[in-house]
Amino acid sequence: MRSLLWVLLSATLIASCASIGNPSGGPRDEDPPRFVRANPAPGSVNVDRKRIDIEFDELVNVKDAFQKVVVSPTSKSVPRVSSLGKKVTVQFNDSLLPNTTYTIDFANSIEDNNENNKLQGFTYSFSTGPTLDTLQISGMVLSADALEPQQGMLVGVYSNLADSAFSTLPFERVAKTDDRGRFSVKGLAPGEYRIFALADVDNDYKRANPEEAMAFYDVTLIPTSERVTASDTVFNLLTGEADSVISRERTRFLPNDILLRSFQSNYKPQFLQKYERVDSTRISLIFNAPSDSLPHLEIVNNEGYKDWWMLERSAHNDTLTYWIRPRGLVATDSLRIAMTYLRTDSASSLTAATDTLRFFTQRAKAGKPDKKKDKKKKGENLDSIPIVIPALGMAVTSGSTQEVYLPLTIEFDTPLNSLDTLAFHLETMVDSIWTPVPKDWKPQPLDSLSHRKLKIEYPWEYATEYRLTVDSLAASGIYGLNTNPLEHKFKTKAEEDYCALSFTITNFNDSLPAFVELLSTSDSPVRRAKVEGGKVKFPYLPPGKYYARIYEDHNGNGLYDTGNLDSLLQPDMAYYYPKVINIKKNWEKAETWSVFDMAIDLMKPENLKKNKPETDKRNRSKKRTEEEEEGEEDDYFDPTRNPFDPNDRGRRRNTGSY
Repeated sequence: MRSLLWVLLSATLIASCASIGNPSGGPRDEDPPRFVRANPAPGSVNVDRKRIDIEFDELVNVKDAFQKVVVSPTSKSVPRVSSLGKKVTVQFNDSLLPNTTYTIDFANSIEDNNENNKLQGFTYSFSTGPTLDTLQISGMVLSADALEPQQGMLVGVYSNLADSAFSTLPFERVAKTDDRGRFSVKGLAPGEYRIFALADVDNDYKRANPEEAMAFYDVTLIPTSERVTASDTVFNLLTGEADSVISRERTRFLPNDILLRSFQSNYKPQFLQKYERVDSTRISLIFNAPSDSLPHLEIVNNEGYKDWWMLERSAHNDTLTYWIRPRGLVATDSLRIAMTYLRTDSASSLTAATDTLRFFTQRAKAGKPDKKKDKKKKGENLDSIPIVIPALGMAVTSGSTQEVYLPLTIEFDTPLNSLDTLAFHLETMVDSIWTPVPKDWKPQPLDSLSHRKLKIEYPWEYATEYRLTVDSLAASGIYGLNTNPLEHKFKTKAEEDYCALSFTITNFNDSLPAFVELLSTSDSPVRRAKVEGGKVKFPYLPPGKYYARIYEDHNGNGLYDTGNLDSLLQPDMAYYYPKVINIKKNWEKAETWSVFDMAIDLMKPENLKKNKPETDKRNRSKKRTEEEEEGEEDDYFDPTRNPFDPNDRGRRRNTGSY
């Protein structure tokens, strides 16, 4: 009995020792789910069932199915995609079309249940007829103005080659761009197609909304296929070195190099977005779109006022500020104004419309008099106290440090009624004495859009002290107020505080007008300059890091112009300088820019890209089946050559394709 107890005690001690600590779960699973089988099988023909079951080797989820999963051809009712256990189910709600190849592109929506490893580019196809269509058109969508990869855009094709198909008919077959802007429209029958890209905001698979971003290709496409020999390098998993090269045949689908340049059209519906009375002296109107004409305003509740306003406007007339001139109207708390302007109607046409707008001024409420602070004499009438009107405010907006290449700017509180330029004096410090500047100058209007701003243009010297003095009564505003005297001292920067950058542009069409934008590290324009004789220069730069892009300026207006489908006009195309440029103080840096030495999808530096590719969690060093590898290669681009061949200049120019 004692020996039996000893055995039991020993077993208990051994078991307790063995349970100390948590057992290792092994290495983290980094493999995506693997396809096992489907019902019906992939590539099946004469399919008549509306439910598709796809099974994988582990528990799976379908993430963001509505945004990522694309079914071709499109239908009125979107098929329902769900997952349960190891199975993904696609349920079609509408009847399937006869003799049609259906393609379900899951993109990267399928992931395993535990580690969220994504299955990239999984596609399933079947046919309701005796033939399975297998042709493909592949390429990339980049924004025309900034070469940003366009993620999640629809790319679709039409066998109907009419110009109106894009705006009246849904896409026949579609795909969605991935996180690198790549697409592959699959399941195509032999024939001729037009291809478009669309940011389909209203999910109708056509461009019924003119505000949707889009891209179009200049020529029709005929998809083909060919057998090619591809070389695969096998790497040693222990050393990481190349072990052997295996050659095999595979199918290549063409074209696989279509570049679609997306753009936002200039169209915006016109309507009054916001209106308010900023204060008693002015009203503000903000419109949704630019306009070539100005509205007509008429006061309804105060008759007899003509020429009652002075206008301050934006360059495109979408922001208007009306300064109220008559003091009687300034003192009126409530204004009703009839505004007649061009407004977009239900047919998307501009028609004349009249709105009656109400403007109110919120004035401070009168409080009880403070006897301690009331300095009025006993018995004095409050209404008899004169109102003190302050002088017309005036300020130099350029600051105390003046850039040598910019004008000095002055801003007033209200629009000016008169200006005495002789009351302005500009001096420079010479031997500790303020001395009038030696060259002629005078204040001028900053632009034609505002009557409140002046500029003083002068060839400023480096590292020099200046003083601007303005006499009293130098300017008078529309309310009869005059300016007080002003003294403003400022200093220009030293020459060594600046740097300069120049480019010599090569490998570019010299006969094509172009301009270069210098960019900050956030991809925002800092300077813009026209290319002349293959050269462009940016002087007076502060030291720092810069990027650059060049635009094809087809109409020579020095601005980026968007595209127009109705006129078959492609947008101006941008190309990036592929490196960051770091310039130090007192440096003048010269760069040679061979524009097309790098493929277009690689031009834009990664630091500037806003649409970053998702992290690929697949371990590419692991052995993959031949079927998986062939499927991956056929998804997008041919790995045996560079699909964006920078030497293919003629094709790029004529069709917008690489």
